[in-house]
Amino acid sequence: MFHAPACHFLLLAFGLFLFACTSDGNIQTAKAGLSADEIASSIPALLDRNEAIRSGEEWDKVQNYYGTQRQALIADPDALEPRLGLAELFIQEARVTGEHPHYYPAALQMLEAVLTRIPQSEISGLKTDQKDLLFRALAAKASVQLSLHDFSNALATASEAAAINPYNAQIYGALVDAHVELGQYAKAVEMADKMVSIRPDLRSYSRVSYLREIHGDVKGAIEALDMAIKAGYPGQEATAWARLTLGNLCKTYGDWKNAELQYRMILAERPDYPFAVAALGEVEMHRKHYVQAEELLKKACAIIPEVGFYEKLAELYRKTGRTAEYEALVPQILKMMQEDMDKGHNMSLELAALYSHLQPDYDKALPYALSEYQKRPDNIDVNRLLARIYVLKKDTVKAKEHLAKASVTGSKHPELMELKKMLER
Repeated sequence: MFHAPACHFLLLAFGLFLFACTSDGNIQTAKAGLSADEIASSIPALLDRNEAIRSGEEWDKVQNYYGTQRQALIADPDALEPRLGLAELFIQEARVTGEHPHYYPAALQMLEAVLTRIPQSEISGLKTDQKDLLFRALAAKASVQLSLHDFSNALATASEAAAINPYNAQIYGALVDAHVELGQYAKAVEMADKMVSIRPDLRSYSRVSYLREIHGDVKGAIEALDMAIKAGYPGQEATAWARLTLGNLCKTYGDWKNAELQYRMILAERPDYPFAVAALGEVEMHRKHYVQAEELLKKACAIIPEVGFYEKLAELYRKTGRTAEYEALVPQILKMMQEDMDKGHNMSLELAALYSHLQPDYDKALPYALSEYQKRPDNIDVNRLLARIYVLKKDTVKAKEHLAKASVTGSKHPELMELKKMLER
């Protein structure tokens, strides 16, 4: 699904904050009676970005914003706005850097501190600024829950936020994503319609595109993504992600030439964007240009620790018969996944995909896929993966059962079409 686009914090004006000082010059918190060092140590760190993804002035703005929010919180540990600002920053940095195990818990730490300080049981009596903070905190929490694949709770959190402010387009994006992941496609379309009616922009057009693809309208999905890209700003991460999605859509449906074009356009606007670098590696692997593919995939891996990049590199090793390197890399991939899971990230579907595609070991893949199926039995991607596993395990009855559920939206996904042909033989 789609990640949330770049947060608004990069556009904020950065100001200076005043501090309360003791007579001996030591900064003290005004309300809590704690030293500045004690408060500072409780604030999650901003990790350094790889030089390749500092993107000119963007990284300077991020560091400055982190610094001002951190100092504001040291000055007043009861202040809510700095905590919320840091949470939004951490969510964005998780996207950009791939450091999910650090940033998602950090964001939740800040958000819970905000939410526990606002009396949610008395919403009607809250002041406007308190309601706004509550809404933003809930919207941000829903975003993190979606990223952690905690879809049911994300839906509940986003619904709570929408009840506070039903006129904000962003929250309908979270509702679209949650309904899609839970397999509630009619509700997802309803939420997307509301989102577009409020604000037709990059984020809403991106959701429209995905829903069109789900329902078999690939041409319409491409048109919507083109609209999304045109609505964005060249070089911004959100625009790069939308164009990456367009490239991946072209690749999925066999248009490798246009896919490559989209990836190269991203790099012309946002050099060293790791997802585009890795995607070009896939293009070269498709062409059997394995030396170039390896170089690009390793470059992407060196920029951010994205597990998907390592999986593609392992696939390359397997394709080219480099067994020792393949067998050495798979445990590293599993370790990366475990680190994510230890921080609350549900990786069941990713593990099922790994064991059904990369290794493969269908007996290992099946329990993970069934675990995810228990949580969201109507999701077409979950059912398509289960159909694949059962086909390869030669359980035709189960394969047909899940294939039927994977086909309910009229999807034309190539793997779905392939599975149908396999079962017709």
